[in-house]
Formats: sequence, C-alpha cells, structure tokens
Amino acid sequence: MSEEQEISAEAQAQLDALDLRSVDLHSAEELGRKIDRSIKNNKPLRIKLGADPSAPDLHLGHTVALIKLREFQEFGHTVVFIIGDFTAMIGDPSGKSKTRPQLSSEQVLEYAKTYQEQVFKILDKDKTEIRFNSEWFGGMPFEEVIRLSAHVTVAQMLQRDDFSKRYAENQPISLVEFLYPLVQAYDSVMVEADLELGGTDQLFNLLLGRELQKAFDQEPQVVMTLPLLEGLDGVQKMSKSLNNYVGVTDTPKDMFGKIMSVGDDLMWRYFELILCKPQAEIDALKAAGENPRFVKDRMAQEIITKFHSEEEGKAASEEFTRIFAEKKLPDDMPQLDITADVENGSIGIIALVVNAGFASSNGEARRLIQQGGVSINEEKITDVKAEVSPASGDILKVGKRKFAEIISA
Repeated sequence: MSEEQEISAEAQAQLDALDLRSVDLHSAEELGRKIDRSIKNNKPLRIKLGADPSAPDLHLGHTVALIKLREFQEFGHTVVFIIGDFTAMIGDPSGKSKTRPQLSSEQVLEYAKTYQEQVFKILDKDKTEIRFNSEWFGGMPFEEVIRLSAHVTVAQMLQRDDFSKRYAENQPISLVEFLYPLVQAYDSVMVEADLELGGTDQLFNLLLGRELQKAFDQEPQVVMTLPLLEGLDGVQKMSKSLNNYVGVTDTPKDMFGKIMSVGDDLMWRYFELILCKPQAEIDALKAAGENPRFVKDRMAQEIITKFHSEEEGKAASEEFTRIFAEKKLPDDMPQLDITADVENGSIGIIALVVNAGFASSNGEARRLIQQGGVSINEEKITDVKAEVSPASGDILKVGKRKFAEIISA
C-alpha cells in the first residue's frame, strides 16, 4: 500500500490472517482500508456468503467458506448468510455444462431449514445474520426487474467462462440463467455487503456484485474466493450429486471411513482447507515420511472432533482399525430380521440389500452387486438375480463399511 493509504498494524495483522488460503482477493488494498475503518469506528464489516439450498445437507466442501467466515467473526465482523430460496428456484450452472434443475418452493424451504441448522456447527450464531433473498425478490414488480436488467449487458454475461463455452458450442443458455448472476449481485446491494466470499467458480458473479453496488451508489464489496475442495475421487469438486462427499452430519463412523479413502496426495488439501494447518506444519508432516495411513488416521480424528467430539473421533479410529486392519467385525453391528421377507426359504440378493437399508433403490443395489461390493460371510455375490438363503448369524457386508447380522426364523 502507498504511504497515503497506510493502515494500522492491527488492521494489517487482520488482513494478513484473513487472506490466508484465499485464491482471488479484489483487492487486498480495499480490504485493508475497510478493516482499518472498521477498527477506528468500532463498526463490524458485513461479510456476505450466499448459498442456494439445492440439496438437503452440507458437506466438507461447503465448510471451506464457512471456516473462513468464522475467522472473520473471530475478528468481530458480522456474517450475512443469505439463503437463496428465490435463486434456488432459478438454477445456476456454475461451471456445469447444463442447467441445474429447478426446485419446487416446498423443496427449497425444507432444504433451507436444514442449512440453518447445520451452518451453526461452524458459525457463531450471535454474529450471524440469516437472510432469505425472497425478502426482496418475492414481491418485486416486473418493471423493476427490467430496470435492474438494464445495468448488465449480454456481452458482460458472455465473459463468464461456462456461458462463453456453451455459447461457442451452440449449447442453450436461457435468459433465466442470465438473470441469476444479476440476482446474486443484487443481494449484495440489499444487505450492503462489505465483502463477499465464494468459491473460485463464483468469481464472475461476485465481481458483478461490485459493479451493481456502484450503480446503486454503494461502496463496492471486496471479493474473496477460496479453493474448491476435491471430493473423495480426487478429481472433481466435492458434490452430493457425484457421491464423492463427506457430509457434516455423517455419523463419526461413516465420516472416518470416507476420509480414510482419500488419496495420500489429496489428504494434504484436507489438512490445509478443513483443518487450516499452516503450510510449515504440512511441509514438516510430509518431510517426516510417516506411513500415510497413520497420518490420515490422525487427520480423520481431528475432522471428526471438529464436527462431533474428540471421544467419537477416537472411537471411530479404533473401530476402523478393528474392521480393516485386524479384519474384525464392528461392535455396534445392526441386526437385520428377514423372517417376513423370505419366501420358500430364500430371498433375492437385491431385496436383501435394499431391506437392510444399504441401498436406496433396486437400481443402486444392482450396481453395488455388479461392482463386487456385496458379500455374505465374506463370499462375494455378483449375480443380481441370485436367490440366497442366509441363516441367523450370517453377516451381510455392503461396500467397505456397512455390516448387518442376519436374523432368520
């Protein structure tokens, strides 16, 4: 920063801490000035994050931004968490090759309630303002929508990566999708955001918020983007639709098992983005050359401690070791009574898997069987038409972590 724009040591310390792990910051100079003014006036900054409730549960990928928001709160700032109940019914591709399916108002409200319950696993409730963007969009007259649209050009919209790619490939882009970034930008105007946080795939939308605030004679928000966390496949970003996620409400046992499946190279990203370990500490762990399994075990315990408790993290680790390292059965294995489902002494393997609750549909059960993920007493069953006659005490195993003791008359 230039001499004329020098900020206090306290503001600089905040800026340095808050900038950690960010990818884009537009701009550090502006944020430094805002923080300095906040300290001098004893007025918290308003830090915005918008989330469309497009699925019922949050996962570790969502928490990357929530953890950063908590850091802002620890410096005394206010988080404005916008639940996009209105925008969720529009649909935003956000780097996807096709439009996200629109949701019904009932689905959106149900998911929004879940979001509110889950964000406070990380955020400080006393320093969080929950807003729904239907507050200002639900009753907006159409002529106001037209006036709002006049602030953005089609050329501007086509600068967005996914739109430009789809346009070049003659893929359809609806006018509704063009409205989405404008709607998100207007949220910033309505809550008078000082900074908006998002993933790197949201950079265009966040920057548009700056431009719209200028049009409404507001000081433009600073934009900060954070990395997208890769899912369990190590390739694509974590997503429920891709089934490569770790849910924040997963049981400690399921959470531990999923985290232990993370690739050895990818686990360092989890150390950085979920546990927020300093790079020097991560480098020291790498240099120590310890067996990755033990390093990952400690990481999984720490993550479970963050979302559940230290005791549950330790118990999940012990259970995992007993099942996978010592080849023993879990202590809390559920029982599956198939007496009423057996006909002529047998039951279809698909029905058995579904009745156990280990697959949500016949189709999912069929895929698990075909992939070799189903066994009885360690004997794999790969024929989806198989009729089995399990006896009481037999063990059904699906995948690596799901077990049930069968009970039969």
